[in-house]
Amino acid sequence: MSDTLRAGVIGLGMIGGGVAVSLTRSGRVPAVYDIRPDAAADLAGVPDPLGSPAEVAKTSDVVMVAVVDAAQAREVIAGENGLLSAARPGLVIVLLATVALPVVHELAGLCAEHGVGFLDCGVTPGDKAAENGMVAILGGEQKTVDEALPVLEDWAKKVVHCGPPGAGMATKIARNVVTYGSWRTVTEAAALARAAGVDPSRLAEIIDSADPEGRTLLQLLRMRDAVGVLPEAAGHQIEPLMTKDLDAARDLAADLGVQAPLVDVVRAQARHTLQLDAEPAPPPEPAPAKDDVHAYGLHMMDQAYGPGFSTAVQDSTDPFSTETVSYLFAQVWGREGLSVRDRRLLTLGVAATVGRPELVQIIANGALVNNELSADQLREAVLHLAVYTGWCKATATHTGVTAAIDAHTTAQSPTAQEQK
Repeated sequence: MSDTLRAGVIGLGMIGGGVAVSLTRSGRVPAVYDIRPDAAADLAGVPDPLGSPAEVAKTSDVVMVAVVDAAQAREVIAGENGLLSAARPGLVIVLLATVALPVVHELAGLCAEHGVGFLDCGVTPGDKAAENGMVAILGGEQKTVDEALPVLEDWAKKVVHCGPPGAGMATKIARNVVTYGSWRTVTEAAALARAAGVDPSRLAEIIDSADPEGRTLLQLLRMRDAVGVLPEAAGHQIEPLMTKDLDAARDLAADLGVQAPLVDVVRAQARHTLQLDAEPAPPPEPAPAKDDVHAYGLHMMDQAYGPGFSTAVQDSTDPFSTETVSYLFAQVWGREGLSVRDRRLLTLGVAATVGRPELVQIIANGALVNNELSADQLREAVLHLAVYTGWCKATATHTGVTAAIDAHTTAQSPTAQEQK
């Protein structure tokens, strides 16, 4: 039965034309249609297009629809001379176009009314269509998948049934997020490398050599369980490495004057990514340009001591406050060479030396708010500093750190979050 199934293809662009070529190579020459009469001229072995989608329906058992958008899909499937106008019960329509899920369900419903099977089928990568090289990402009833499978296997290197109608399209859309999101990531990474004097081709060479199969890209996804939950222990293990590396990237971008908004968002969302927070933190505002010394100083003050810390001095005309912003934070805290976390630890040591618990509390709070140091790490720092500053001064350090931890813990409590 599988050898006698007749195939059809509507739309002979890169994907549809490639599917038609792959089917022909597999020995299942399809009936085809395209609005361009000469669309099959350069497609090896593919016959000339028929006069309408309806004619394809009359001579096919499984028809792939590879059009551009929802309007074309509706016209080809349900239009005056569309597939449904001549379809017999048992025909299977496979939609290869990426459209919104409501459109998928709309077309599936129309097909059901005519006794026609419907599969939504995302495909990737499109440039491998003519080489039997695409993955078919299916949504639809299992019975319909089974009926169409012999034809699908003649043009796809792998067929993956993701679930009921709409599941294939949802999975393809999610796949596209990975693709385009990765492009943005690579764009920022390449800009950062180039600004640091590195040829971005070296970056590509390193990634190709170190991770040729994308294992790292999908590592977090594969660590999750069947319902998408990441083991908490894994999140806590990854977090310090992830935040350290992202802080280094953010600091380097600021030092080199490179705009890297995705780095800021990924850093702000790190705990949410690792499923350590119930709600994601809002993305930070982009860093001001370094040549706007006052604005950049206010930004670095908030980086050092937490969002909103600079509010108290942002409009001040007092010379001391002005120089604190424009020199201490813009030109010292903002210098290349040490991260904000590094400078915070140095400043914490100075604060411990002078025995100023209120200053220690400000510094420790910045570390907690920015997820640079945990409460346990701050307590360990108190013990370490006690050996060098003396136990009496360390008492003041302990007081400031404890106050910061208590305040931060209270602010993060469910009750406090509900009141925000």
